[in-house]
Order: sequence, then C-alpha cells, then structure tokens
Amino acid sequence: MLTFLGFAMIATFLVLIMLKKMSPIAALVLIPALFCVFAGKGAHLGDYVIDGVGKLAPTAAMLMFAIVYFGVMIDVGLFDPIVKGILRFCKADPMRVVVGTAVLAAIVSLDGDGSTTFMITVSAMYPLYKRLGLSLVVMTGVAATANGVMNTLPWGGPTARAATALKLDAADIFVPMIPALAVGLLSVFVLAYVLGLRERRRVGTLVLPSGADEEPELVTVGTGAGAAAGDGTAVATAAGAGTAGPAAGSGAPASGGDAVEEEGFQGLDPQRATLRPRLYWFNAGLTVALLTAMIMELLPIPVLFLLGAALALTVNFPHMPDQKARIAAHADNVLNVAGMVFAAAVFTGVLSGTGMVKHMADWLVGAIPEGMGPHMALVTGLLSLPLTYFMSNDGFYFGVLPVLAEAGAAHGVSPLEIARASLVGQALHMSSPLVPAVYVLVGMAKVEFGDHTRFTVKWAALTCLVVLAAGMVFGII
Repeated sequence: MLTFLGFAMIATFLVLIMLKKMSPIAALVLIPALFCVFAGKGAHLGDYVIDGVGKLAPTAAMLMFAIVYFGVMIDVGLFDPIVKGILRFCKADPMRVVVGTAVLAAIVSLDGDGSTTFMITVSAMYPLYKRLGLSLVVMTGVAATANGVMNTLPWGGPTARAATALKLDAADIFVPMIPALAVGLLSVFVLAYVLGLRERRRVGTLVLPSGADEEPELVTVGTGAGAAAGDGTAVATAAGAGTAGPAAGSGAPASGGDAVEEEGFQGLDPQRATLRPRLYWFNAGLTVALLTAMIMELLPIPVLFLLGAALALTVNFPHMPDQKARIAAHADNVLNVAGMVFAAAVFTGVLSGTGMVKHMADWLVGAIPEGMGPHMALVTGLLSLPLTYFMSNDGFYFGVLPVLAEAGAAHGVSPLEIARASLVGQALHMSSPLVPAVYVLVGMAKVEFGDHTRFTVKWAALTCLVVLAAGMVFGII
C-alpha cells in the first residue's frame, strides 16, 4: 500500500507541476499532506514536517546567504568582465553561447556545490540569453546536466556517501570512474552543441562590431528565425538587436523588445550605482577564499556564506541604507528559494516518515529477477536513475545501496562495482524536485520548474545512460 502511495504521490506532483496546475511550493506542501492522510498517518504529519524542516534548515540557510553574497558580487561588478569576455569569445553565436554555458557550469562545478554553480552560471549567461532571445530552458537544462556529471567529484557528496555506506575508499570509487565520467561530460558538450545549432537556426547570430563598446547587430541566418522550436524552447524573431522576446515558459512577460531592453543587460549596466571597481580585487579574493574554504571544509558551508555575505555587505556598502537596499533587492530570490526548500521539507518528511521511501526501494530491489544477480552492477546503474530522482542522495546511498551491494555480493559482484554504478544517475538527480539547488537555477533564470523538468529529464537520462555504457565498455562497471 505504501509503495503504491509513494509512487502515486510522486507521479501526481510531477504531473501537476508540468501541466502548471499548481505552483511547485503549493504542490510540495499540499500533495504530500493529502497522501499522508491517505496513508492513515495524518496525525503524525506535524512530526514528519518538523523532522524534514530540521534536516533541510542548514541547506535553506546556506542558500539564503549564498544568494545575498553572489547577488552583492553581481551588483558590485565582479562578474562583468566574465560576461563581457564570454560575449567576445562566443561572438554572440547562439551555438557558442550554449556550449559556453556547459563549459562554464562544468568548470564552476569543481567547487562541489550545485547552488554556487547555478548562481554563477546564470549570473554570467542570463544577459546573453535574454539579448539573443535564446531559450532559457536550454540554459537551465545544459547547466543542470553538466553540474550533475561533475557532482560525482569526491567532495561533491554522492561519492563520499557511497564510500561511507559501503565502507570503501572514495578514491577507489571515483578514480576508475574518471574515463566514463569524462565521456559523460563530453556528451553534455555535444548536446550543448546540437542544442546551440538549433538555437542558431531559430534566432540567428549576433555579430559584434569592431568597437568593443558598440551595440551588437543581429544577423539572421538559416530559415528558422521566428519559428517555434519544440521541447519547451522559446519562440523568437531575429528582427534586430535586443528585440527577441523572452523564452517561453520562462515566467518573464513576453512583451517583445521592451522586456529585453529592461531586463536583458540590466546586470551589466556600466553606469549602475552599485559598481565598486576599486574593490574588484578584494571581492575576487574574497570569493576565491570562500570557495577554497568550502572545498577544504574549514567551516560548515552555511556558516561560510553567512560570514561572506556579512563581510561583502560591510566592505562594499558601509552605509546602513545601502546595505538595506541590497538586501531588499535580493529578497525576492531569497524568499522564493528558501520557501521552496522548506516546502520540499514537507515532501521529503512525508516520504521518509511514513515509510514510503523504504517500501518503494524494497519493492524495486525485490522486483529484480534472480537471473540478473551476476549483473547487479548494471542493475544498480539503471536503478540509480529513477531512485536518485525520486529520493534524496542520503536515502538512496544509505538506504538502498547497501541492499544492492549485498545482493551483488551474493553473486560475486564487487562492492566497488556497485558503488561506481551508483554514481551513474547524478546527471538526472540534479534536476530532481528534491534537490534544493535546482530551485536556485530555475528561480534566477525565471524558468518554470515544470518547463525545466519537461525539457531536461530526457537529456539528463540520456547522459546517464552514456556514462553507464562507457563504464561497461571500459570495464569499470
């Protein structure tokens, strides 16, 4: 019964948000509450929610102060040179912009934190997408998939969880997986190239004049300008610089050129009052120090961002009214993301508290045919796709993986192979509604979560299968 209710609850949630019948926050709260009552455990709903909130509170705190910190860094101009450099390097070619998104997300993912990756990537690339009229779901899909592959780094979380759960060395799990993960990352770049070509055909190419500060000119190429593109991509017209409308499903008003003129390069206004050019190297050094401390785990990540945000505000905006103005400017993002995280706590709390997650996992493991025993590594890799999407990493690695490893050991399959195979699903996991960082991504990009899910899931799942196939070809899995 709990198995059926668990799958029904997840399916109901996904259908409602993809059809835009409910907002993600409302769906994350009301649907699990309803299914908790169906499970006959409505009296314990409060306990489940409080338990879920307690577990996700540090994540919410981290995201709140990370948004403030990186918001201030955007305000003071830390990322302006990066955006201008990408614009020159990409030559405003949609294909290069999309590939650049994948490369930037992969590089920034080296810090091991998804929310940081998404904040930096969206901050740098969003103005380009808006100016060219590119689909914002292409940006979120490519960024999330690239980050998912890189999320397997030993300090990213999944590898450490697998090592802890099976009492193995993280290096023994990760290092042999590098060739397969490299193939997976290459497949993301190929995907970005293909999607970029499609965007180029649809909207044209923005050509920069010889003067660096001159306005770019939009030149129509191919026959796709103004044509609708599938998979939730935007409909735009290559009718002149900055006149393309925003991406479909982005949540931004489709008001043509005015919307882009108002929003497109708002974060790059060279005359904005918040710029602090004299403090550029201080801000750059502070950011590098913050990310270094995070990788070295000198302090808990929420504490690091709390200290970083306080220091950034104090140094860049020493006057109290200016500090209040900066906090108010980013309050919308903070409220949306923090609200989403606490709403997700209801979903995860009910899933775990009622026992739905355990029953679902047991059912899936029990459904494995006896003849598949010698192939448990392959089975683990395939199961990691749906299980890490519908469950938290903690639930999968500490609850399900030991059971899979035990089943594999009975047929002579090494726990190391099982652990490596368990990393396969991370590209899809990063777009799970149970991952707080994905709400930072869609929130900052002004993309509806349902649009992001509908567009990204198929490409992320394909990337996971590429990693799995590469692992088998190389004899890693």
